[in-house]
Amino acid sequence: MKVAVIGAGWAGMAAAIAHAQAGREVTVFEAARTVGGRARAVPATLPGGESVTLDNGQHILIGAYAESLRLMRLVGVDASAALLRLPLTLQFPDGQGLQLPDLPPPLDALLGIARAKGWSLGDKLALLRTATAWQLKGFRCAPATSVADLCAPLTPRLMAEFIDPLCVSALNTPAHQASGQVFLRVLQDSLFSGRGGSNLLLPRADLGALFPEPAAQWLVTQGLHQVVTGQRVQRLQPQPGGRWQVICAGSAEDASPVFDHVTLACPSWEASRLAAGVASIAGLAEAGRWSALAGALKFEAITTVYAHSQAARLAQPMLALRSGPHHPAQFVFDRGLLDGNQGLLAFVVSASDGERTRIEQQVLQQAAAQLGISGLQPVQTVVEKRATFACTPGLVRPCMQVLLGLSACGDYVDGPYPATLEGAVLSGTAVAAIA
Repeated sequence: MKVAVIGAGWAGMAAAIAHAQAGREVTVFEAARTVGGRARAVPATLPGGESVTLDNGQHILIGAYAESLRLMRLVGVDASAALLRLPLTLQFPDGQGLQLPDLPPPLDALLGIARAKGWSLGDKLALLRTATAWQLKGFRCAPATSVADLCAPLTPRLMAEFIDPLCVSALNTPAHQASGQVFLRVLQDSLFSGRGGSNLLLPRADLGALFPEPAAQWLVTQGLHQVVTGQRVQRLQPQPGGRWQVICAGSAEDASPVFDHVTLACPSWEASRLAAGVASIAGLAEAGRWSALAGALKFEAITTVYAHSQAARLAQPMLALRSGPHHPAQFVFDRGLLDGNQGLLAFVVSASDGERTRIEQQVLQQAAAQLGISGLQPVQTVVEKRATFACTPGLVRPCMQVLLGLSACGDYVDGPYPATLEGAVLSGTAVAAIA
């Protein structure tokens, strides 16, 4: 059975591996020159002229990402070396905030809340009462509930210094717009999945080396499979027997390969375009409906500002920042403590809204005000305009099955998680089962 996977991001590489392990011959088509999709390595140059490998966005994994960790091990990545494991920490530069101890749940959360610095007794009791109520309800709420609605019993301090940064990091959607249902699922699977599930896993290697590049190498070494980069799929042509011809830009139709199954692992807007093309060619209403659903998704941007100063150091590899209208970043990472790039900081602005230069300048001002670090020079500012779908209450997401012989995977397809690396690889692994 010959399978085409369109897209070499994290979902696409997970799907390709699953298809290969099911005994199918896999060809991966990727429009870009590199693999990784929206979680990939990018080259940059430090102010002194030194070349450095960055990421198109600073990502965080957590200990509960079981499928991501399994796939890394499968393709030969030493996860313990490639990821720095830390207890869940949402601490600010002044030392206030939450840090969980290394204990089994729920003891880690209980002790962490009790020890949280800067929180009053009223703050702590409000969080314990509310979290207990969530657990008693099985971490479920009405589909129309927002995170802000869900957290209405909490104090303003808890909202500003715990819920807001946690929500925007997990769902990349502001609390008043974010799905309470998905937020509760993330909390349940991270805080109550077992010891270490809530741990932060901070990449020590670039995102390309973390999974997609080793995955591509693994596929090729298995024989029969190939990963073709720099090839944008222009359209899909239905063939007799439920087969599909994959026609790339600049390729002759009569020379284009035919596959028994096609998995769309490209971004939702590209998948929507290809499905719409199938609907127009073959008059298949199901493909048109799927395309409309995928095309209706709204998106949130993430901006990562990389800045450098020889003297720039943080007390921890990652710190939370107090964000506001003129201080947009929610987190900062010390790359020197992660991958050895001393003096290089990565500021993350989730659900970002604004022009690149303005955000960059505001982040540098925020660094001076909250970290006491001045003299930072911008290295590179990456704006991923469609980094994630907007994870809003009651959102209807497209399913994996498009048509017979045509499936889709990605962090946006129907599932319990927001747009995360784990959601992407879970969908990629699962999609092979319906081929």
